[in-house]
Amino acid sequence: MKEYLTLSEIQKDLREGELTCVKLVDHYLQKIESQSNLNAFVEVYHDEARKSAILVDEKIANGTAGKLAGLVIGLKDVLSYEGHGLQAGSQILKSYKAPYTATAVQRLIDADAIIIGRQNCDEFAMGSSNENSSFGPVLNAADTSKVPGGSSGGSAVAVQAGLCHASLGSDTGGSVRQPAAFCGVVGVKPSYGRISRYGLIAYASSFDCIGPITKSVSDAALILEIVAGADEFDSTVSSKAVPVYTENLQWKGKARVGYIRDTIENEAISPEIRRHTLDLLEWLKAEGHEVTPIDMPLLDSLLPTYYILTTAEASSNLSRFDGVRYGHRSALSVDLESLYKKSRTEGFGDEVRRRILLGTFVLSANYYDAYYTKAQRVRRLVRTETDKFFEKFDFLISPVSPTTAFTIGEKTEDPLKMYLADIFTVQANVVGNPAIAIPNGVDNEGMPVGIQIMATYFGEEKMLSFANYLTRHTQKGVIAYNANQ
Repeated sequence: MKEYLTLSEIQKDLREGELTCVKLVDHYLQKIESQSNLNAFVEVYHDEARKSAILVDEKIANGTAGKLAGLVIGLKDVLSYEGHGLQAGSQILKSYKAPYTATAVQRLIDADAIIIGRQNCDEFAMGSSNENSSFGPVLNAADTSKVPGGSSGGSAVAVQAGLCHASLGSDTGGSVRQPAAFCGVVGVKPSYGRISRYGLIAYASSFDCIGPITKSVSDAALILEIVAGADEFDSTVSSKAVPVYTENLQWKGKARVGYIRDTIENEAISPEIRRHTLDLLEWLKAEGHEVTPIDMPLLDSLLPTYYILTTAEASSNLSRFDGVRYGHRSALSVDLESLYKKSRTEGFGDEVRRRILLGTFVLSANYYDAYYTKAQRVRRLVRTETDKFFEKFDFLISPVSPTTAFTIGEKTEDPLKMYLADIFTVQANVVGNPAIAIPNGVDNEGMPVGIQIMATYFGEEKMLSFANYLTRHTQKGVIAYNANQ
């Protein structure tokens, strides 16, 4: 079976009788089995996906199919799907089954998407390489000695390797965009509040966003269009009307583009990332767009602010996993205190324990004002500076990561080095703005390179249109990459 770049191509063949959803699901199930070494899925819904495919085929035949008919999609293991396993890549939730379905997932199902399984991820979405999962690391399909990025690594690899057509992931500091860049696919982090978080296991509640991973901007736009919008179950979601993104994907006019000088000139940026980013900026200039280097105040404060605030929120959010009500309970406990301590020590991995301890420290009475309060003030200042930027420019362009995918085990012994992989992606989460990662060719070793576009708050419509326009230049590399798989 041919590999489809867009859902519209799949739906065309479904309408013309060249394809059925059952055949499509069987194709993906076979590929998941044949490429199980990638470790992208932790659970596959074989029988259920086939039954769903039969129902969708019937709807297509009688003309009642939804907008996502023919979309076979995987879910990151942090999204609730009633009656199905949900572990967030952790043993603390061993054998736990979701009691309800996340709003975003339900909207996919209502539009006739077919859920094929749940996908591996860093434990509680804490990581930049997918090496923190209790199910073992996910392997990058372009080079299985490399990481896929994190925390939505399984979701990105599943799309990259053609194990499903799209995935739904989560992004707290780059967890959709960075793996998308490492795997040569498209990843969208929407504005905070654009998609309901109901049914998403919380890592850092004021940062977490659900977002799609796809092969094309058009499919990302369609999925966002379906899952976004108000939800009575989430008081933080916006009631703003959701634009019909798919009807406005043709970019018109000239853009005002800014890029932070230090994201290109810094010595920490790999030469290949720098070259591909500069090539794109030169192409934009040649196309007549305004491209301006800028200096962003507080750039050095982004990562510290992000990690202080997210670990603080994680410390609070993960306190509910105590071995009492559900999930792992230590067999070695002798009283209530030892039950808490031993269950959490055994159930959580090293990185999760590290972040809980950091968060508890910054929230402690002696350090609350010195760290947490100060970080909240810096967050406000970063928001102000970002708003000023978007008064002058339409988009902020940057690399997604300082390097392409690195070797498995290369950074696990140095957490700080691992955290630096998020340096270009955390700003969008700190301020709540939307950002998208799209492929930007491959490096000299054949590994995918990504480029990030950030827009103003709730500026997804223009951002998706511009990203779709940029693929005229950037997609050349990814098409060549996909053809060699």
